[in-house]
Amino acid sequence: MLFFRLIKESFLFAISAILVNRLRTILTVSGITIGIFSVIMVFTVVDSMKTQITSSIESLGTNVVFIQKWPWSFSSDYAWWKYMKRPVPTIDEMEAIRKRSTTIQNATFMASTSSEVDFKENKVESAPISGVSDDYNKVFIFNISEGRYFSPSELNNGVAVCLVGANVAEKLFQNQDAIGSDIKIFNRQVNVIGILKAEGTNNFGNSNDDLIMVPYGFFSRIINMDNEQRVNSFIAVRGKPNIPNEEMVYDLTGTMRSLRRLKPGVEDDFSINEPSLLTQGLSGIFDIVTLAGWLIGGFSLLVGGFGIANIMFVSVRERTGIIGIQKSLGAKNSFIMNQFLVEAIFLSLFGGIFGLILVWLLTMLASSAMNFSIGLSASNIILGVSVSAAIGLIAGLIPAYSASKLDPVEAIRQN
Repeated sequence: MLFFRLIKESFLFAISAILVNRLRTILTVSGITIGIFSVIMVFTVVDSMKTQITSSIESLGTNVVFIQKWPWSFSSDYAWWKYMKRPVPTIDEMEAIRKRSTTIQNATFMASTSSEVDFKENKVESAPISGVSDDYNKVFIFNISEGRYFSPSELNNGVAVCLVGANVAEKLFQNQDAIGSDIKIFNRQVNVIGILKAEGTNNFGNSNDDLIMVPYGFFSRIINMDNEQRVNSFIAVRGKPNIPNEEMVYDLTGTMRSLRRLKPGVEDDFSINEPSLLTQGLSGIFDIVTLAGWLIGGFSLLVGGFGIANIMFVSVRERTGIIGIQKSLGAKNSFIMNQFLVEAIFLSLFGGIFGLILVWLLTMLASSAMNFSIGLSASNIILGVSVSAAIGLIAGLIPAYSASKLDPVEAIRQN
């Protein structure tokens, strides 16, 4: 009962300090508010981005890897001049991988470029055009809202048919029937057989909503595949269930080296990229951003801590007579000290809670204004409250200790 009474009295003293000296208290706790807002806002944005990126990677599949000319890397010593000399993957290599590899379930080849697309008077400038081989729909996950996917005959014979993304369909057809219509790509008539379901833009800036897919055979007849400045191509592979990615990468590395006849000791002239590499690369950037958030918010928290200590020293001076009366009636030093410590913690908590409210309001506004989900997690709320309480505890130690050591006779005389 004594403990709860102490909590109640300290809470009332903290409320009294806020109500009696509103401006002084607001200025004091504003440092805590700004500091908690800065730190928790950075944590919230970083956590939300990690969640979104992880979701985007998982949508590709954890057992999908890409065989490409260029490696995915975030290091500052990116040897582009060395990678530039590498040959690009070919569809023949993809076919050979299918026959030789024992760890893969499906493999597909994709080549991409951009072109103007026309339908009657409507057009889309620089639309992404991708030529895909068979099994593309088995390696990558996507849905078709209208029509159908390519038939094996259309893929094998390179028929002039296509699937269009939701945004492209909306811009070209504008509520007209798309399925069965002919659009002009590369100055050739291409028949629309399907529309991809809208999925939005992922965190890597890619989206099937703006994509047009055609059979690779049709694509390669029209586009010069040797023009690397215009065409980007890669092999995508999905591993067999329960096969570790490390085993699949080792198998693919040996297969590619064999296909390209690389001697032992010669460096690979290709890259096998895993989506998990993106998470590993971005984690370093997130760590730097988080550290910057702590540094920026830390200065405000430091200033706020000094402000809490200052207001507690003032509170001790103002209540010196009350302290003397309490001690003359038998209050122990620990009771006096705990009373001021709890009051300092409450003052700091008020500032922290205001900072968390600002974070919550900003995340609500950002989520409604942008196509990006930002949410204040329970762990960040607990962190904000814990840091606020810790700062109040540290800032109130010296004032509380000085109050507990006051002589009751001298304290009453100063009243």
